[in-house]
Amino acid sequence: MSADSDLIKLYSDRILALAADMSATTPLQDPHISVKKRSPLCGSVVTVDIKVKAGRVSDYAQDVKACALGQAAASVVGRSIIGCDQEQIEKARDALQAMLNSNGPAPEAPFDGLEVLLPAKDYKNRHASILLALEAASEAMQKAAHQDCA
Repeated sequence: MSADSDLIKLYSDRILALAADMSATTPLQDPHISVKKRSPLCGSVVTVDIKVKAGRVSDYAQDVKACALGQAAASVVGRSIIGCDQEQIEKARDALQAMLNSNGPAPEAPFDGLEVLLPAKDYKNRHASILLALEAASEAMQKAAHQDCA
């Protein structure tokens, strides 16, 4: 398989559609927590704002400046995160990392849509961008717990 066909496979129609239809982009009024994460390797940046109620994400917004893969991952996260608690978010983050780095299974529902990024496992320079949204959300939930926003 040539490098060109590998890239075509990587940037599938589904990934490009997710990237083009970014979810949860309307800024929140008075978020409980805001976290900005940057990938030093590629420069991708994701900022997430959350509101938390009873230990679960009650509202979520994101500002994503990333490659199509990072955008696709963030799009899935934005569609899936409302109602999730810190444990679910961390479990999804860890599963996504394992899927990319050690042939682990895709994250479970509600983050199972991240399976679309499986072809990116061979592109290690893209992994940090793909993980940014879940890393930022996880950090935001940790901060929310410490600030008793729940």
